[in-house]
Amino acid sequence: MIPRRPSIVLQEIERNPKISQRALAQRLEISLGKINFIVNALIDKGIIEIKNFKNSKNKLAYMYLLTPEGIKIKIQLTRKFFIWKTQEYEKLKEEIERLKKEAQPISPEQEPV
Repeated sequence: MIPRRPSIVLQEIERNPKISQRALAQRLEISLGKINFIVNALIDKGIIEIKNFKNSKNKLAYMYLLTPEGIKIKIQLTRKFFIWKTQEYEKLKEEIERLKKEAQPISPEQEPV
């Protein structure tokens, strides 16, 4: 399983495959060293791959692409996130109902004497 930070990096890479590691670090407010470590780990695990391309300044740049394994893992992460959020929603719904019952106005015959 991928820890939280790598999954956030994975989401950003999918949204913007041409993003530089520096821009990724700034956007996610994570140090450049950590981004480099996470990106290299994702590459080593076969989750993303790097492709070279020429940017508008005629410099060689990189594009990060999800591999089939990366797509599979992203789907698993999305499912787990959906289950977690659904459970959280149900708990909040139950809590709201409980609080509503507690907060119902007291009728005059129910008031303590």
